Amino acid sequence: MLNAAVNMVPTAGSSYSGVIEQYHDVNGFILAERPATIRVIGQAPVLGKNIFDMTSDGTTFHIFIPSKNQFIEGPANLRETSAKPIENLRPQHLVEALLPPETLRETGVLFEEWDTGDSRYYILTALTGEGSDLRIARRIWFDRGDLSFARMEIFGPGGRLDSDVQYSDWQPADEISYPREIKIARPHDDYRLDIHVTKLRLNETLGPERFQLAQPPGTRLIRLGDDSGVAQP
Repeated sequence: MLNAAVNMVPTAGSSYSGVIEQYHDVNGFILAERPATIRVIGQAPVLGKNIFDMTSDGTTFHIFIPSKNQFIEGPANLRETSAKPIENLRPQHLVEALLPPETLRETGVLFEEWDTGDSRYYILTALTGEGSDLRIARRIWFDRGDLSFARMEIFGPGGRLDSDVQYSDWQPADEISYPREIKIARPHDDYRLDIHVTKLRLNETLGPERFQLAQPPGTRLIRLGDDSGVAQP
């Protein structure tokens, strides 16, 4: 279990526009539980007003945007992108960065050393598939100085780099070390999210109701990944 107060700084490319770009940074809260359950609430600085609330159970995600009176839902593994930036910033992107798998479950692993400037790393490249379908699934970087988890790259079909996550400022929390700075880059979703953890509690009990997000009455329902493509009033 992870329960964190955070500051989030979103940036993006030229196609990024919409509700989240109105804020240089976003304060918020993140609740996460293995294997794939998460809730993220983003609030406007100073005012403390919610600008988004999103959840995922690993199968379906939901996003509520109060300023647009929209409630968005779709499959967690949805790969298609949207011109609307808040729809590209999906909770499942965060859970895979904040709670990476504890063990390597892929087909095979390659080991290498890498030096860049003053930094030196061990790199594990995890492969998936078999035969001619063998491909890179993840590349995991460890700092050779202290063996801390420094970076994780996640690849999709065709060698596409889906996610590039960098970790730094590791500090103890409940007898476990956890990074206070996490930088998530999603090149094909056209955004980057820098997360600074300000308060952190690990392994506490969180009731299932903390991860529930129901559609507020009167909001417009938008279903992503629906063949009909129809938004429900």
